[in-house]
Amino acid sequence: MKTRAIVAWNVRRIRVDQGISQEKLAYEAGIDRSYLSSLERQSKNPTIDLLDRIAETLGVHLSEFFVQPPKGAWSLKSLSRRRKPAPQHRRKN
Repeated sequence: MKTRAIVAWNVRRIRVDQGISQEKLAYEAGIDRSYLSSLERQSKNPTIDLLDRIAETLGVHLSEFFVQPPKGAWSLKSLSRRRKPAPQHRRKN
């Protein structure tokens, strides 16, 4: 397994376990939400400095991002979507 995949899996696992949205984590770590999303999808190769900021924001040691997942643990739960329902358009009579 590639290190990038391990880091991506652990960042997402820790974030979801703590109930933090990508948007909130990105804001608090001072990065763009789309970059964090790309990191979690293994599309980006983050620097150690960036991983250190994310770890500090999540309150974990940087080494937590390099923990090998247990067998069969690749699927992760998702946070529920807490978005407001779309506004209902009223018909003009």
